[in-house]
Amino acid sequence: MKQHLSLPEARRVALAAQGFARPRPAAPGVRQLNAAIARMGVLQIDSVNVFARSHYMPLFSRLGGYDTTDLDRLVLRHGVGGRPRSTGAYIEYLAHEATFVPLADWPLWRFRMEAMRAKYGGPGTWYAENRATVDWVRSELAERGPLRPAQIESDAHRGQRGPWWDWDVVKRALELMWRFGEVAIAGRRGFERRYGLAEHVVPAHLLDTEVPRADAIRELVRRSARASGVATASDLADYHRIRDRRAVLAAVSDLVDAGELAPVTVEGWSRGAAAVRAWLHRDATLPRRIDAATVLTPFDPVVWFRERAERLFDFDYRIEIYTPAAKRRFGYYSLPVLVDDRIVGRVDLKADRATSTLRVQSAWWERDVPADSAERVARALREAAAWQGLEHISISTWGDATADLAFAMPDAARHEPAGTAATTLERELSAV
Repeated sequence: MKQHLSLPEARRVALAAQGFARPRPAAPGVRQLNAAIARMGVLQIDSVNVFARSHYMPLFSRLGGYDTTDLDRLVLRHGVGGRPRSTGAYIEYLAHEATFVPLADWPLWRFRMEAMRAKYGGPGTWYAENRATVDWVRSELAERGPLRPAQIESDAHRGQRGPWWDWDVVKRALELMWRFGEVAIAGRRGFERRYGLAEHVVPAHLLDTEVPRADAIRELVRRSARASGVATASDLADYHRIRDRRAVLAAVSDLVDAGELAPVTVEGWSRGAAAVRAWLHRDATLPRRIDAATVLTPFDPVVWFRERAERLFDFDYRIEIYTPAAKRRFGYYSLPVLVDDRIVGRVDLKADRATSTLRVQSAWWERDVPADSAERVARALREAAAWQGLEHISISTWGDATADLAFAMPDAARHEPAGTAATTLERELSAV
């Protein structure tokens, strides 16, 4: 193992660990989807659907255009006769934020379920003070099997099965029971969750398996290290949102002793005059180059930890969904653009289904991008449009990359931005 990495080397190691050094398959199928998820370990879920829901995108970024119904069959569990099948490969839990994780990993998260119950289920909490609600919701699931919150609320609203509780109260009870591991996600209708008692969703042998907290954290840190390639303690902790830094460092020490991790320094990774400690996984590879051109979701493991994205790519990234339109710098839901081993810019994409158009609402370059970036990003946008079944592309005039992209795509339409902070002067300058 190397003891020192340049920053470009660290980027290539990190991207290779995430699967970006692999050639894209001609026709990605279930086998490739499973392999890509295994490399990442977790697949984060987000409800925003401006371009594509977040859990679809990391697989597109790595594999290219694939049939999203293949992923739906893998991760969106479906029931038979009111009960879900318990043989699905994946289930949802808070493994980063809400994520799809291997069903077999359910016992690894017991320590988090217990911590959640201690924090949100003890005396004085909403859960403890609303036990009548919780008990009634539990009895509904026991009697009727997995349900959507609206199904439970509608019965209560009609007065047929219990007191009059509104949707928010029912949903809160379900969400807490899910965090505690008492309830599991049995599937979704559209994007709405179906909740079932854990014993109706998770196989009994997994419910009965106990993994000590230290062992679970060590295994999760091992997986984080493998998925990261090279990482600091903060990187390893954030991957699965483990807040106990001492436990993370103890796991790192054990993995170093076992020969799975080795200390390494990375160019520029420092805090003041001191180098930030980092570790290289024994399976990490250092490809001579990364050949990639694609968009990333904000919740891709490559960029989801903003501190790591800044260290690796000099990329200062914030999502502006909750920023008032007039104050947005880059757009509502800007996506990082990866070209080879660099993040060269960001694009705010919207799938306009009514007109079958991919609308590039804004586009921006980072500093000192390669000369061929516009052509390569243009190809990536065409690929993204085709994956989403969109026949046309329209590029706005907001952003310093829009003119370059329009030049690289002469058949694309142009449109004026709406509801942004772009002034007339900014639009004119971006079009020069």
